[in-house]
Amino acid sequence: MSNIRDKSALVTGGTKGIGLAIAQALLDQGARVFICARNRDEVDQTVRELGERYGGRAYGARCDLRDAQQVKAMFKLAVDDMGGLDILVNNAGVGSHSSVENMEQGEWQRTIETNLSGVFYCSHEAIPLMKQRGGGYIINIGSLAGKQAFAGGAAYCASKFGLVGFSEALMQEVRYDHIKVSYIMPGSVNTGFSRSGREDPETTWKLLPEDVAAVVVHLLETDRRALPSRVEMRPAEPKK
Repeated sequence: MSNIRDKSALVTGGTKGIGLAIAQALLDQGARVFICARNRDEVDQTVRELGERYGGRAYGARCDLRDAQQVKAMFKLAVDDMGGLDILVNNAGVGSHSSVENMEQGEWQRTIETNLSGVFYCSHEAIPLMKQRGGGYIINIGSLAGKQAFAGGAAYCASKFGLVGFSEALMQEVRYDHIKVSYIMPGSVNTGFSRSGREDPETTWKLLPEDVAAVVVHLLETDRRALPSRVEMRPAEPKK
């Protein structure tokens, strides 16, 4: 029996890249999916396209995850649309490529508030909803930058290192409420997120968003007695 079919999932940053691939994978498995992003037009268009393909099981709203009140309102909309919440995928994130000396205060705040505070706000709203359903699953999309820092990535690495600690603490807090918490740490994914931009999916050596989505599905389908709490992903044959 599928752990995904007929479940209600919320995917942040779900209009493109990894988030969109995850939303599509969950819809393929028979879930209802609510997506969010900061751009209302992108959300509306993506929900429309997903709805045409998946028969009205896709929903969404604009939300700036840095704003706790917007997050609260978004979760209310999601519950109104889907009837509850079983799965949360904290995927939304922003990049930062600046030395500490040259970094503007706003860049630091935008990165930490989106990549870390936003995960807290969403998890804070999701946990009581999952308890009402008798359990659930929270999956946080991190990065190998959460264990391997690099020059020029102080803000981004700090947010992803922080996500590791947050995820591991949260996992221990909610495990006896039948809520699982896992985090995925991909490296070198072929999206427009990196400075090099998106490469041809047919020839790139990088991971594809669909590879990360497949791991999300695998985690959700794992038997309830088992918890793969941390997954690191790398290209099998990176550039030499």
